[in-house]
Amino acid sequence: MALVKRVALAPRAVRQLRRVRSVYMVGILLSALGLLSLDDSAEGGVRRMVIAGVLLLVFAALLALTAVQLWRHGRTEHCSTAKKLSPLV
Repeated sequence: MALVKRVALAPRAVRQLRRVRSVYMVGILLSALGLLSLDDSAEGGVRRMVIAGVLLLVFAALLALTAVQLWRHGRTEHCSTAKKLSPLV
């Protein structure tokens, strides 16, 4: 396995990731509500259910990716760049 160099995210990138989490959560909520409110018997109901399901999966994947990025950023205590960029607590 190749060595992975951990590089800290810039403070601006961390702020953007934290802001976009709420957008992804709203997308998940709206997709789930749309999926639950659809009726199979309506014309084009199956197509709409598939689209809502795909949107739900996409927003969930984006939220998971964002969470992993923020988690990895928090684990870079050993990285000198992270020490320079992160505020002292």
